[in-house]
Amino acid sequence: MHPAIKPAAWGALVGAIACAVVGFNSLGWTLGSTAERQASERAQAAVVDALTPICVAKFRQQPNAATKLAEFNKADSWDRGALIEKGGWATTAGSDETTTLAVASACAGKLGRPT
Repeated sequence: MHPAIKPAAWGALVGAIACAVVGFNSLGWTLGSTAERQASERAQAAVVDALTPICVAKFRQQPNAATKLAEFNKADSWDRGALIEKGGWATTAGSDETTTLAVASACAGKLGRPT
């Protein structure tokens, strides 16, 4: 075997490792599973962003909205999402439990702010 092959092989190995480290840490490379997870999180956030105004509108369009809003504002902040969920304002056709909880929380945040 030629004496230069061993250092060349080590150089190629170290170069490949350095390339991978730089790529994943600085150049934004990701694994497929990470990309799928990030896409799923972004899709969930987009659904919540789209459904939150509908939830707020449903709440405000009920016949006794002023009374319900006063009761809502008297509730503890950690209970408000559950109140929205129980009232059914965060529920939409085809939504799953995770989406409903996230929409209820976002809706409660919007309703809890002074307008």
